[in-house]
Amino acid sequence: METIHQMSQVPMPNQHKIRQQGEYESLYRDMMVHFRNWEFDPMELQDPFPQNEGCYVYLWQGHEDKLVPFELQRFLARQLPWIRYHEVPDGRHFIIHENYLCEAIFRELLLGEQPEIK
Repeated sequence: METIHQMSQVPMPNQHKIRQQGEYESLYRDMMVHFRNWEFDPMELQDPFPQNEGCYVYLWQGHEDKLVPFELQRFLARQLPWIRYHEVPDGRHFIIHENYLCEAIFRELLLGEQPEIK
């Protein structure tokens, strides 16, 4: 809990740079990365823990995320069973900055507790 509290007090050092080239240019470049041809097919990703030496890849997705479509993440998680997918109904892109979600994420990663998502 102390770690979560301390993280919430630290400002993001490059926050001012996120849109320094303007909103349109910044979002346009993000969209180019999202929708261009990638060098791999996400559906062909292999289980990183084939011998059960790890557990899961965790994916938390905000339903209200305007940059990454939840439908895409949901589909990917259904195809790759080693992804533990959590969809946050009111969540946006930076859900880690919501205190209760940050706590739920840490509790699952560190304690193995199944989160109750609001």
